[in-house]
Amino acid sequence: MNNRITNILLVGVGGQGILLAAEILSEAVLLAGFDVKKSEIHGMSQRGGCVVSHVRYGAEVFSPTVPEGEGDILFGFELMESCRSLPLLKKGGAVVANDLRIAPPSVLMGQEAYPEWVTERIRERFPDFLLLDGQKLAGEAGNVRAANTVLLGAVSRRLDIDEQYWLQAIEKMVPKKAVEVNKKAFLLGRSVDWSKP
Repeated sequence: MNNRITNILLVGVGGQGILLAAEILSEAVLLAGFDVKKSEIHGMSQRGGCVVSHVRYGAEVFSPTVPEGEGDILFGFELMESCRSLPLLKKGGAVVANDLRIAPPSVLMGQEAYPEWVTERIRERFPDFLLLDGQKLAGEAGNVRAANTVLLGAVSRRLDIDEQYWLQAIEKMVPKKAVEVNKKAFLLGRSVDWSKP
């Protein structure tokens, strides 16, 4: 095992399952034999505020926080939050984003419009970009609330972690009644073609 540290950022709004996805990711990495550190930054995270989770893994990791400009993969649950977090990525980093727009309070109150340019801005800055309809695939798996696990499946294609560890982590971290739906959602996300540009 080399000393390279992989830095992954999960961003979105409260209530999207970001923290559960970070737990599953961390557990899969741990099962694969890596050292892992995780931290979260919560805005007004009870449904609607910004949430950012940092997951770092490698042979030995000392700090749980991804330094600005050093993220390898940004894993966005909502488009605007994905765009806002781009400065955390390194040049040449990869972005997988859920094709979901959640209107912030300023948009809901009619003070602003949700920007139409978000997807283009992400693709301009980071050509290694996958836009994914997580809700649609999660619905196919049996529950739209499993969109977080669909996105995790897509991200897993870029990480050198065997599929068995991902499925074991889902079994361990997800409530028993939701395990099968989440496994199915994960595998649907994992089956999406996300080729490097």
